[in-house]
Amino acid sequence: MKRRQIEPKMDTNRADRSLCEALLALRSTDEVRAFLDDLCTPAEREAMRDRWSVVPHLLMGEPYWQIHENTAVSITTIGRVARCLEQGAGGYALVAKRMQRKAPAKSVRSAR
Repeated sequence: MKRRQIEPKMDTNRADRSLCEALLALRSTDEVRAFLDDLCTPAEREAMRDRWSVVPHLLMGEPYWQIHENTAVSITTIGRVARCLEQGAGGYALVAKRMQRKAPAKSVRSAR
């Protein structure tokens, strides 16, 4: 994480909450895409896409090498996502579960 030379005047918890509320205000995938395009650099978007793309594979128990072959995501990133699934805040699993419920005709495997 980038260290700041000076302390921000805005409370970081308040700023974090504001960002979360901004995300909740979005109503469609097109709106989310536009917001992320404005908010993130192309490299940040790619990193988020890579992380999210390995979640279904990890939830199905695929080995890291196979996930790497299927997604071209680095083993390091795959390991980081796996660690978050096991020890993180639960966000990946929560969203994956909700998306699976939302589209019952599709299995996690067919979402590739």
